[in-house]
Amino acid sequence: FAQTTSHKNRSVNFAPGPLVEAGVPLSRANIASRFANPLLVAWGVIWTPEGTTEYNVTHAMLDTGAYVGSPFHTVLTSGKPLHKSLIDLDEKTEHSSYLEFAENGGTDLFANFLEFGDGTKNGCTFVSNSPDGFSNEHMELIQSTRHGLASAIEPITMRKSTNSLLRTYIGDGPASAVKQGTIMRGEHAGLEAAVMFTDLRGFTAKSELWSKTKLLDALNGYFDVVVQAVEEHGGDVLKFMGDGILSIFPIEDPSLFQSQCHKAVKAARIALTGLNELNHERGKSNEEPLAMGIGINVGSVTYGNIGSPARLDFTVLGTAVNVASRVQDLCKELDEPVLATEKVAKSLTSSFNSLGRHSVRGVAEPIAVFGLKPKEK
Repeated sequence: FAQTTSHKNRSVNFAPGPLVEAGVPLSRANIASRFANPLLVAWGVIWTPEGTTEYNVTHAMLDTGAYVGSPFHTVLTSGKPLHKSLIDLDEKTEHSSYLEFAENGGTDLFANFLEFGDGTKNGCTFVSNSPDGFSNEHMELIQSTRHGLASAIEPITMRKSTNSLLRTYIGDGPASAVKQGTIMRGEHAGLEAAVMFTDLRGFTAKSELWSKTKLLDALNGYFDVVVQAVEEHGGDVLKFMGDGILSIFPIEDPSLFQSQCHKAVKAARIALTGLNELNHERGKSNEEPLAMGIGINVGSVTYGNIGSPARLDFTVLGTAVNVASRVQDLCKELDEPVLATEKVAKSLTSSFNSLGRHSVRGVAEPIAVFGLKPKEK
């Protein structure tokens, strides 16, 4: 297998040139490798003569019929290669993956596992569309690539695992900065950003009254709603603080000021809509509805590493962050789901109503606060 990595689109391209040149009638190859991640269990790449496609595998997928009984499941469970004809399959008894291969012209399948240096076993499948399928010689040639293929795949998997863990725990922006070498304590950079603070209302009381399972289910539903809204609009979720969520929408160019403020506001609207939908589902189980407050500000922030020599945290600091948090605190007092500062409201005048000036902790003078208007139907 020849392997190339494209830095432009960060895709991995595998071409089984030597096997094809040796006469192996390949029409499809699929390699899936496990890695350490609380959300994803593996990544994979599928080759066909038309090109390659990468994919991710979630933990939940391993419990579905799509995996159980599949070629991957069979070889990883048995620890032995699998050779199976795809001709004249019984639709009532065969696994769906075999039927799918056959529907796409597959006549024969060979599956095996690749073993990494740490003993981890990872699956690979090869499909032929040739009327004669794979001969013994073809399968021996495929087998001969096992160690070389494992050696090529393992470092890519390790890199993807590291990148995936960084994104999962510290967000896309900080993950990118750390990968680029911003890893020393005290290293920082200044940037402009729209800052969004989100807080779940009544969390303290709920944590005292609800069971841990009930509380965590509610928190995860709320986190799902906010994180999806932020990430879909180009924001970066930096931190979970109890029931609080800190997100930023970086303004890398002054011309993007209004656009990034608009994205933050749109994310807030989508999050509120998502919470309403979540509450509808919770109501079906007689669960209490959830409410949240969102504060949005824009300004200069400091972005980088803080902490002790043994424990670092990648975060944003600055007055703009503090004010966003304080504005969010006013949501309950003013009975508003979303509040923004004057700079944000001025960039989107038709979306906000003035609610006057209010004192906030840590700021000497009262600040102008604006409530988000309900979206017109």
